[in-house]
Amino acid sequence: MTSTATPQDLLERLGVDIDAGTLRLALTHRSYAYEHEGQGHNERLEFLGDSVLGLAVTDEIFHRYPDDSEGNLAKIRSAVVSTRTLADLARSLDVGPHIRLGKGEVRTNGHEKASILADTMEALIGAVYVSTGLDAARAFVLRLVVPLLEDGFVMSEGRDWKTEIQELAAARALGPVRYAVEGTGPDHDRRYEAHVLVGGQDHGTGTGTTKKEAERSAAAQAYATLVARRGG
Repeated sequence: MTSTATPQDLLERLGVDIDAGTLRLALTHRSYAYEHEGQGHNERLEFLGDSVLGLAVTDEIFHRYPDDSEGNLAKIRSAVVSTRTLADLARSLDVGPHIRLGKGEVRTNGHEKASILADTMEALIGAVYVSTGLDAARAFVLRLVVPLLEDGFVMSEGRDWKTEIQELAAARALGPVRYAVEGTGPDHDRRYEAHVLVGGQDHGTGTGTTKKEAERSAAAQAYATLVARRGG
């Protein structure tokens, strides 16, 4: 992927100060490092950023929602720090064109892969911490995250519906949860349809480009159906 955007352009969009070397490292995927001897990659910064992100989000929602249970706080945090949400943030900030990838990842549009985008966002958070300290990193995280707490779509899309349907089925003694998935279409354009069976009964259907996405969509529908049936 070619781009005329510069690292300084990215820093301006991020609204942070990161020294040039740390920024380059944060934007270097391991596939690039493996093809360029002597180059580091961003996995250590990603590890650090994940911890800073988790702490900042947990502290914010703990004080923002003083009456919520531990379980509900965990669901809110999961939605905000999910791969899907972090990847969407990276796309909104146009991070993708700046990521240094190996040739194989470039060929398969790695700049658009949710996992790579999310990992890079965490590495950037780690880079802010390394360059400017915890307070600046926390402020950076909250600037990105606080608007998401008011976004109903984000809060829904980021939830772990497969775990939640398991918990709901167990709490109501509804029986085992099982998925039936069928794929259609050619390998390069595969689509999947999933049905979630709870206690042997079909309670939700979902579609997606991966089995996991289809199952998650079906679980979300089944959860909504079962909650509505019992009034919450």
